Amino acid sequence: MQDGSSSEIYIGLMSGTSLDGVDIVIVDFAQHPPGLIYSATEPYEPSLRQRIRDITLNPTTSLDDLCQLDIELGVTYANIVNRRLDLAEIQQCDVCAIGNHGQTIRHSPSTDLPYTLQIGDPNVIVAETGITCVGDFRRRDVALGGQGAPLAPAFHQFMFGSDTINRAIINIGGIANITCLPAAAGSSVIGFDTGPGNTLLDYWINQHGRSTYDDQGKWAATGSVIDELLNSMLDTEAYFQQPPPKSTGTEYFNSGWLSAYLDSEFDPANVQATLVELTAVTIARAVSQLPAAPAECYICGGGVHNLYLIERLQKQLADCQIRSTDHLGLNPDFVEAVAFAWLARQSLNRRTGNLPGVTQARNEAILGGIYFK
Repeated sequence: MQDGSSSEIYIGLMSGTSLDGVDIVIVDFAQHPPGLIYSATEPYEPSLRQRIRDITLNPTTSLDDLCQLDIELGVTYANIVNRRLDLAEIQQCDVCAIGNHGQTIRHSPSTDLPYTLQIGDPNVIVAETGITCVGDFRRRDVALGGQGAPLAPAFHQFMFGSDTINRAIINIGGIANITCLPAAAGSSVIGFDTGPGNTLLDYWINQHGRSTYDDQGKWAATGSVIDELLNSMLDTEAYFQQPPPKSTGTEYFNSGWLSAYLDSEFDPANVQATLVELTAVTIARAVSQLPAAPAECYICGGGVHNLYLIERLQKQLADCQIRSTDHLGLNPDFVEAVAFAWLARQSLNRRTGNLPGVTQARNEAILGGIYFK
């Protein structure tokens, strides 16, 4: 191939609310299911990760800091693309476009003037890579009265839908979300954020100097659930009672949210076990409320590696077989990155990317801004 316009190769970039780094995929959509040519995760430099965290959590962050971080992330994403294309031995001219999710800094779709903000300047990405970039996917849906999230369900339908089996796709990143894929013809896809996924778990273990994340949930497995704490969180947090459509983020479920529930006498390992149970219970309750009960649940996102969390989730969903999306042909670590490569393809082909039944936007829309090379 000499021209990206004749290519079906797209790049997807995903940097999620867990702030662990950037997932990059190179995908060939000339086949179905699409072929995953290359995939990798590049961790954020610790200083960059901390600046992202500070801006995300600081309601009075300076405009200069925000603008500079926008550019720095654009440079970071572009460098990752160029480096990984070299490793994959693929030329820039063979890539049709980059779908860049960007880093979510604020997400507030339910205020009087709804907004969502993802940064990582696409202009910089195009300038440094020479590849067309599609970014800023969420704000069109919000402008149409939608939640702007989750956006992956349309891709889940494309990739994982079945004519015979009701399925649920559960993404456990910093925030957990669920997609219901009913088998019945004409039934609507449902998707929404269930609440915290890994974000509180990562914060709590980091606070206690152990690691940036709980490897396989081993620390949580040493603790015991504090029923009083769990019930307090489940019963008093309005988000858990709110019916879908709904979306949330780490600007809400964060250290400040958690500290309001904690007692200094709680054993740290027991708190970690309780936070695992909170994620498992809120996901399980969401599954139980779906109109089409899934026979199969497939997990993707970083939470798939928390074996203790998966064990607790299976305990809560005894009637539903829980597996990784590996069983459907896609590595669970890269489902969202592939979704944004697909959304970029949708946009370039003037096809819609949102599902109003999921986000409650007034209508379907072509998502994102296209920054041509």
